[in-house]
Amino acid sequence: MATLMIQGTTSDAGKSTVVAGLCRVLARRGVSVAPFKPQNMALNSAVTVDGGEIGRSTALQALAAGVEPHSDMNPVLLKPESDRGAQVILRGRVLGHMDALDYHAYKRTARESVLAAWQALSSRYDVIIAEGAGSPAEINLRANDIANMGFAEMVDCPVVLVGDIDRGGVFAQLVGTLELLSESERSRTRGFIVNRFRGDIALLEPGLDWLTERTGKPVYGTLPYLQGLLLDAEDSIGRSGRVGQGDTLKVLVPALPRISNHNDFDPLRLHPQVELSFIGPNQVGTGRSLPPADLIILPGSKSTQADLAWLRAQGWEAAIQRHLRYGGKVLGICGGFQMLGRMVHDPDGLEGPAGSSPGLGLLDVETRMVAGKQLRNVSGRLLPEGMPISGYEIHNGMSEGPALARPLCELDGRPDGAVSDDGQIMGTYLHGLFDCPAACEALLARCGLDAQGAAVDHQAHRESELDRLADCLEAQLDMAAIERLLGG
Repeated sequence: MATLMIQGTTSDAGKSTVVAGLCRVLARRGVSVAPFKPQNMALNSAVTVDGGEIGRSTALQALAAGVEPHSDMNPVLLKPESDRGAQVILRGRVLGHMDALDYHAYKRTARESVLAAWQALSSRYDVIIAEGAGSPAEINLRANDIANMGFAEMVDCPVVLVGDIDRGGVFAQLVGTLELLSESERSRTRGFIVNRFRGDIALLEPGLDWLTERTGKPVYGTLPYLQGLLLDAEDSIGRSGRVGQGDTLKVLVPALPRISNHNDFDPLRLHPQVELSFIGPNQVGTGRSLPPADLIILPGSKSTQADLAWLRAQGWEAAIQRHLRYGGKVLGICGGFQMLGRMVHDPDGLEGPAGSSPGLGLLDVETRMVAGKQLRNVSGRLLPEGMPISGYEIHNGMSEGPALARPLCELDGRPDGAVSDDGQIMGTYLHGLFDCPAACEALLARCGLDAQGAAVDHQAHRESELDRLADCLEAQLDMAAIERLLGG
């Protein structure tokens, strides 16, 4: 067994992408490889083969490696519920809710679970490509670290540091990070990868030579900016999607403070006749109006009541009513579905302060948050069209009410979701609703877009993008040197 850890100078430096690419490169060479992220903070998550929950980007890396995602691959997942607290998922299962200071102290215990998960993976795979979180140079978080150098020191693995040149200051990022590490951590940092370069590499080479001379460490390669690359994001979202061509369906999504599983919308970003826009704060309300839209989608949320209050404060309730009066459609997914109902109850404070909140009152359902998160991969069909659908459920809430008598779909033989009598309002607990092309086209047709054959097969697109990424790494990285780090 060999482990290599990819760390980054900043969040979104490209760690997740590099790990996914290396997993695909090694898998194509016949290597038994698995991804590993000791600790992740993200609201984008996936259901694992063992019925647990891990970060979405780690699940994508498992796909790149050609293996089933397993809870051992991301033993600690933190799902923020406020600026100071998060739900803690330990080896796929909910441990509880902690504020930042409590979790910082708990990390001494979490180390045991991280090490046990890594050892379990090590018994099943020949190579592990681990991913850090944020930056290893966060001085205030160094004590009891399990996310970056703390893990690398614990298992004694080499580290490669990734810097994002597209943001500027990449040499300061890389050298500054090294300067803030301990002597042993600097020693195990074997070299660098420069990510997202645009332009003539000849203009960059003097800087790369200086970097190696300054630090004594090689640059294993410079990765180009891959235009249009769309892979499941760890947590960040773009503010807009691809602008459609010809007859375009306009879709708006509120960028909730605790939006979750926003990769639900990737198939719409890719659709050539859909214009998808995420609407952030202060873009609706007094003196402002929503852009014209055919469909508003309320996304998943980790804190349904808090995000519902945010929607109201931002003026969305009146905007949605106006949208419906002009014939627009509304779809709610998971937490968004719960918001469409009459009431949301959280008597035990599972997602925030205990209490109840009135919903938007657009569907005759009520939701109660109950202990025991629903985690399952599912498949079924869209109703009444019958197109196949598949995806996953991750939610605490249980919904009841007359509107459920007219479900949106059938999942594993049971009804799911609801559709209003006039068909304008739809809701479901299914994440991945648009992934299957035929179902995607049928749903968009309900909103007025007749574009048969235009929807993208999202799973096939993922595979194609992973191969494109792996081809890039094969061409631009010193893979022989990477293999030497793995003992090859």
